[in-house]
This record gives sequence, structure tokens and C-alpha cells, in this order.
Amino acid sequence: MKKKKSLILLLAVLILLLAAYFGLQAWNSSREKKAEEEEEASTVHVTDIDSDTITAMSFDVGNGEMTFEKEDGTWYYAPDKDFPLAQSYPEDMAETLGAVTADRELTDGDTLADYGLEDPSYTVEVTADDGTVTDIYFGSTTGDYYYVTVDDTGVVYTVSTTVIDDLNYSLDDMAQLDDYPSIGSGNLVKEVITQNGETTTYDSEDEDQAEDIAAVAGGLGAVSLSEAADYSVEDEDLAGFGLDEDSRITVEATYTQDDEENVLTLYIGNEDGDGNRYVMINDSRIVYLISTEICDNILNVE
Repeated sequence: MKKKKSLILLLAVLILLLAAYFGLQAWNSSREKKAEEEEEASTVHVTDIDSDTITAMSFDVGNGEMTFEKEDGTWYYAPDKDFPLAQSYPEDMAETLGAVTADRELTDGDTLADYGLEDPSYTVEVTADDGTVTDIYFGSTTGDYYYVTVDDTGVVYTVSTTVIDDLNYSLDDMAQLDDYPSIGSGNLVKEVITQNGETTTYDSEDEDQAEDIAAVAGGLGAVSLSEAADYSVEDEDLAGFGLDEDSRITVEATYTQDDEENVLTLYIGNEDGDGNRYVMINDSRIVYLISTEICDNILNVE
């Protein structure tokens, strides 16, 4: 009987502790929610646009005029829709421009010219899917802030310079380059080179070609797709790079990955005069620059 009373007492204490725990959790959650609501209420919104509704952005913050448009959920570089635009950049820009907040709103009554806003340093145009166009003007700087106004409201704010930083990318920065596989002597099965109608084959199963396989595998493994000469080359421009069918060297490299055989096709063209050659891979329209030394290794040229 005494043991039973002890168990009941312990159960009651446990229930009280659980009630206190959950009560404390609810109280903390309520305080956090209230703090968030108070912070939101005190935030000065310069723009308040749902980023998902933004369909176009246009600006020049030092890297030339940039215009992006969104169609069917995909962002494009408007002057060249074939440009391989990495979607994370315009998506982040839309997030930034849709929710620009101010450090403070100025109420001292100075003119726009006093803040460098009569002739703004930067103008950013944002278009929403309902056709609404919002113009954000950036004037002079004060410390880590720009003076900013929107449309013709005449209201001036101080806004962190990071807003412009979030837009300050070149096209090269925003290019979505092709993935390149990991190839080495351990997984290269075969390389077939076709040039001027003649074919040379290096086969890993041929013991007499062990040194050749090591050489070409070293070249293939050293390729880095980091610099492009053209992001969306037209067929009529291929000859200028030596990449038309009559001029280019075709390299087909068979390699294993995850126990499966894959084929990488490289097209090697002319030299650019600066120690590189023009190269394309598979069915990509990007023309890359790869060092002549690496290309020579791929081709097993002394």
C-alpha cells in the first residue's frame, strides 16, 4: 500500500513538472511572437512587394544595364534569353527589392537635391505581375546608407548599402556553367580523338597504352569550366572559334561513375592567342577557354 502511494505521488509530481514545462514553452513562444510583432511594427518598409509577383527588374549599378524578365517561373536575361542565367541571382534580387527596409524615414523637409536624388546615382525599376511599376531611386551615401526615395512620393529614407551590393554582379558572375565530371586514370575507360577524318583511340585495357592513358586522363582531369568566350554561340559563329564540324577536333571520353559508363564529348577549336583554346562540351552552347597545355595533354601532344 505504501509503495502504491509513492507511485501515485511520483506520478502527480511528474504531471506538475510537465505542466510547468509546457506552460513555460507556451509563455516563451508568446513572448517571441510578441517581440517579432513589435519589431515588424517598428520596421519602416520602403517597398513591400511579394517577390513571387515580381516579373521584371531593370537597373545599372556599375556593371552595365541589367534587365531580367520572368516567364513561366523562369528568369531570363532580357537582351539574350539564351544566356545561361543561374536562377539564384535574380531570385535573390527579387527578394531584396521586394522588401527594402529603411534605417529611418527623414522628416527634416530638405529637397531631393540635398540628398542626391534629383539626379540619382542608381535607378532600379521593378515590375509586378499586375503591371505595377515601382521605381527606387538611390542618391548620395551617408556612412553605410544611401538616401532613397520611391516613385514620386518625395519621401526620403536611409537604406543600407547592402541593397546595391545584392545587385552588383556582372553577367559572368551570374552564368550557370556546365557541370564537368571527375575523370582520372582510375576511371577513364577509353578516349577516341577524331581530327581531319582520322581517329586515334587510347584504351585502358591495352597495356601498351598505359602511359598514354595516364597522360590523356591527366589532361581530362585538369579541365576547369570557369572562363567562357561565348555563353550562347550561334551556329554561324562556330567557325570563328574553329568549332564548326569541318574544323574542330572531337574527343569522346568514356569513363565510369557509380559503376556506370558515361561518355563526355569535347570539341576543341582554335587557339585564342593568349595561351588558350576554344572548347565546347556535349550539347552545350557555351564556348569555354581551356589552356593549350591542358588541351595538348588531352590530345596526347608533346
